[in-house]
Amino acid sequence: MYQALYRKYRPRTFSDVAGQEHVTTTLRRQIVTGRQSHAYLFVGTRGTGKTTCAKILSRAINCQNPIDGDPCNKCPPCIGIENGSILDVLELDAASNNGVDDVRALREEAIYTPATVNKRVYIIDEAHMLSNSAFNALLKILEEPPEHLVFILATTALHKIPATILGRCQRFSFKRLSPAAITSRLHFVAENEGFTLTEDAAKLLSTLADGSMRDALSLLDQCASEETVDLQRVLDTIGLASRQETLDLIKTISVRDTIAALSIFDSLYNDGRDMSSLFSEMASLVRDVLVSKLSPDSPLLSGGFSIDELSALSANFSHERLYYFLEVIRNAILSLSRGANAKTTVEMSLIRMCDERLNDDVSALSARIAKLESSAGGAAELSNSQFTIHNSQLPDESSNSSVISKFPDDNSQLPTPHSTLQTPRSTLQTPNSQLLEEHDFPDNYSESQIPNSEFTKDTGFWDKILSHLKSEMSIYSLLSDKTKIRVEQQDNILLIHTGDLFTVSLIKSKKFLDPLTEAARKVLGLNTEIRVDVSEASAAESRVTKIDELGKFGIVEFE
Repeated sequence: MYQALYRKYRPRTFSDVAGQEHVTTTLRRQIVTGRQSHAYLFVGTRGTGKTTCAKILSRAINCQNPIDGDPCNKCPPCIGIENGSILDVLELDAASNNGVDDVRALREEAIYTPATVNKRVYIIDEAHMLSNSAFNALLKILEEPPEHLVFILATTALHKIPATILGRCQRFSFKRLSPAAITSRLHFVAENEGFTLTEDAAKLLSTLADGSMRDALSLLDQCASEETVDLQRVLDTIGLASRQETLDLIKTISVRDTIAALSIFDSLYNDGRDMSSLFSEMASLVRDVLVSKLSPDSPLLSGGFSIDELSALSANFSHERLYYFLEVIRNAILSLSRGANAKTTVEMSLIRMCDERLNDDVSALSARIAKLESSAGGAAELSNSQFTIHNSQLPDESSNSSVISKFPDDNSQLPTPHSTLQTPRSTLQTPNSQLLEEHDFPDNYSESQIPNSEFTKDTGFWDKILSHLKSEMSIYSLLSDKTKIRVEQQDNILLIHTGDLFTVSLIKSKKFLDPLTEAARKVLGLNTEIRVDVSEASAAESRVTKIDELGKFGIVEFE
């Protein structure tokens, strides 16, 4: 009868266990010195050798002729334990024997001395599946077991083991196996089985195994139906997209070519590729691009793609967009695991990856903001020389007059995403020979609304007004900021210039306006009218930045 490769090539000694030297060295030393514990807890992910080491340890403890801590596998106890004829060494599955009655039966049996071996050994696999009452029933015998009794617990979920159990066991943590260790073992198995395994196929299998030797051997067993197992054979058998196909798909997404991305996916779908595997490969590539963007020479790279390929891709991505990709892929894998329609789920995910505007979660918004910031960066002066605001057009801070920019309330003048805004070239000549663009004013705006040069700048009265407002800390903090506030006064009118509309609305609120009006009345000695507007300089700079951003995204055309 054919035996699966992961069973046929299960290590029989500690020396054969790959990648867990920190565990096997300690266990061998305990066997040699005779200082074995009465309870062990083996912790680690699937396929890392927990149960294998437990079985080797059970034989080594009872071996009549141990060799440097390893069982000889030739004496009667070793042979009997290995073939299951010695009932004093039992392997229990806690998933199906997790009740308190099962543990009570185990305790009643454990008190008897072994018949044919030195130690009675209980291997409890998936120990975290035991119920709380079963753990409680196990506590006493685990703390003070008979001389002949040894417990070996194995689990993949350490957090589910009670602290009372942890304190009574020697804990050994099993690491994920490295791709190099898995690749070496796969070549050894292929050589012994009489078929050829190419290097690139072995590397792919070791990557897919995700640190599990059992998974790697199972995948090799699945692919080993021909004399040569190469990369294409692995891809076809497991239903994976090739490395180049995955790379091409991410490239098209990076340039937001939705049609090309859907075409590549359609080809992969028709070829029978597994959708969950496709997204796992995409996640691995995106993760490598993100790592290489942070540190090009990082040892954390999976090694599936060259440094040049990753560098070329990283140039088209921001950190935020790569993180957004990983979020979309993670959600798609979850949807596929819940039985969602595979083709529709993948297509929707690819479209979202090409256009972040179709997703409104935090990662999508971060990616869109990053795109806006990178597009609008360094826009102090437009690169198109046909649209430039020069310093001569802005008001001089030393002049005794000012022009206040008024913005229309009608939002219909704002451009839509697909409309084209033609930048006006005509200008309005003000009485103070300062230049303003026509679209800054509503149709019903008159020149009489523009303050004239009769206003005088602050001659010390503003500091006196502020001194009356020190008890109102929030008001004082805002109005005393000279980088945001500039003040002029004429008769009973106090004109406050600020840099943005938000500050204007804040000062005009009742909370700010009432204390300010009262303080001005006390200082100026008359009832004062407070006027607040956006200064021309700040408004002009804001217009340059906004129009520059629109131009970067193709919404504004400059003549």
